[in-house]
Amino acid sequence: MTNPALSHEFDVRITYADTDRMGVVYYANYLTLFEQGRTELMREMGIRYRDMEEKDKASLPVSEVECKYLAPAHYDDLIRIKTTIKSIGAAHIDYSYIITSVETGKKLAEGFTRHPFVNQAWKPIRIPANLRAKLPTIK
Repeated sequence: MTNPALSHEFDVRITYADTDRMGVVYYANYLTLFEQGRTELMREMGIRYRDMEEKDKASLPVSEVECKYLAPAHYDDLIRIKTTIKSIGAAHIDYSYIITSVETGKKLAEGFTRHPFVNQAWKPIRIPANLRAKLPTIK
């Protein structure tokens, strides 16, 4: 696949387990939502994390994260997670995220993560060529 889309979005319903005592999505669970979005975007491009780790001996840990909480999400809300590849370096990839309410269209949170490519010894590596070929060209 050459030059796939930079973004992916999907809807997910908030479960009771996602919420805190105040009845809103627990703040750290937004990072899990980011991960779901990132995983689905990569899968859409033909890159499965499991294959990358097993075949390419490469991993993508999080080295930076930012999340701005703009409005609460509650139990049983249907939300949309939009994940976008923001930039691709020689040895890292950056993503941005927007989480909105499907019902109201209101933006609930936005964020950013940076992921260096590392080998099994946790040493930085360049993006493997077979993975680079599946990633979009960003101008």
